[in-house]
Amino acid sequence: MDNQSSNFTQRERREIRRHEQRAQSETARKKQWLKRISIWGGSVVIVGGLTYLFVGSAQKTEENRPGEPFPIQGRDHIAVGAQHEPYRSNPPTSGSHYAQPADWGVYEQELPDEQLIHNLEHGGIWISYKDIDQDTKDKLGALGRRYSQSVIVTPRAKDDARITLASWGRLQKFEQYDEASIIKFITANKNNSPESLAK
Repeated sequence: MDNQSSNFTQRERREIRRHEQRAQSETARKKQWLKRISIWGGSVVIVGGLTYLFVGSAQKTEENRPGEPFPIQGRDHIAVGAQHEPYRSNPPTSGSHYAQPADWGVYEQELPDEQLIHNLEHGGIWISYKDIDQDTKDKLGALGRRYSQSVIVTPRAKDDARITLASWGRLQKFEQYDEASIIKFITANKNNSPESLAK
């Protein structure tokens, strides 16, 4: 190259150097551009992958929660005794309800559905029952006291199963006491609600 370049005039040599510098600069720009594209593309792939995993995991978790899902009917407050649209599940799992929730605990008498929906909205679990023996009542009462800040236990004449578990948008029914399944429902569904206030 040196022998060859000695055959060029000074002006031609300057022109060759400029041309080489332009080529090097262009190559560097292309490398920089490719690097940026690679980083951007990698970021898109990572973010897309994480989003897919997060959404897929959330859907899987939702599918794996015990109980039958019911569409949410809203969460409007209504006056005590006011008319409202019919609930879509028995007992209800969402919908118009009274402004004052019930205290957590075990009750010997029925409470209004419209009041207990507010407890569900706060992330609680409502265990209702009908036509069960005293031993089963005692076991449900013990569970209610065990989860004393997130569970309400009441009788309910309108139930169509002996034991019914309700959470916000979800329901599970039993014909006999199954402590492991009841605890699983409580654990999985507690605070899956608009206001996660249950403890």
